[in-house]
Amino acid sequence: MVKKKQEELVCELCGREVQLLTRHHLVPREEGGRYGATAELCQPCHSTLHLTFNNRELALQYNTIPALQQAEPLQKYLKWVRNKRINRISNRRGKRR
Repeated sequence: MVKKKQEELVCELCGREVQLLTRHHLVPREEGGRYGATAELCQPCHSTLHLTFNNRELALQYNTIPALQQAEPLQKYLKWVRNKRINRISNRRGKRR
């Protein structure tokens, strides 16, 4: 029996090969992007976007992958994550107790 190599999944934001991708609406659904363009992101990048920017900022200023990759608030994160082997970070968007 020949094992197939697992399909390579690459995050569109950080460019890392990962095991799982999540769908990010480039214009958030709450801002009218329900049926608009999406990007496949690793979970750490997806969570970081929503921790860094509100939905209005994502819709108006950061609605493309190049705009996100050039966003000043993400530069330190992107430089850090590119060489990491992490697949998941805790989602800190929930209510804090």
